[in-house]
Amino acid sequence: MSGVIVGIDGSHHSSRALDWAMSEAALRNAELTVITVHSVPASPWSGRPVTFPSDADTVDEIRKSAQEAVNKAAEALGDHQPKSIQVLAANGFPAKILVDTSASADLLVVGSRGGGGFGTLVLGSVASQVVHHAKCPVVVVPADR
Repeated sequence: MSGVIVGIDGSHHSSRALDWAMSEAALRNAELTVITVHSVPASPWSGRPVTFPSDADTVDEIRKSAQEAVNKAAEALGDHQPKSIQVLAANGFPAKILVDTSASADLLVVGSRGGGGFGTLVLGSVASQVVHHAKCPVVVVPADR
C-alpha cells in the first residue's frame, strides 16, 4: 500500500495526525490509508496476539469510528482531498501493524502519543516503536500547545 499511512486510535493526538496526514496526502495527490487497531494482549507462550470471537465486533466498531473521523476531517478539507482514502481496522499490536505496513508506504504518520494512561509522556510507546522500526519516513505530529 503506497502513499501516506496514518495510525489513529480515537485520541486527540491521533485526530491531529489524521488532519495532518490528510492534508499531506492531498498535497502529494497520494492515496491515504487510515489504520486503527484494537489492541489485544500477547500470549505468554508464543508472544502472538490473543483474540476472541467478540473482538470482531470491536474491530467493526473502531472501523466505523475511524470512518466517522475521516469523514469529519475530509469535510474540513473541502475540495482539497487525497487521491483516495481507505480505512482499515484490525486486531493486534498497533506498533507492529504500523511498522509492517510501513514497508510499502511512502510516509507513515502518527500522533505523538495516544490514549494511554501516561499523560506526561512526550512520546507514547507506539510512536516510539514506529520511529525506531518503520521502513519508511515517519512524521510524528506533536500535540497542540
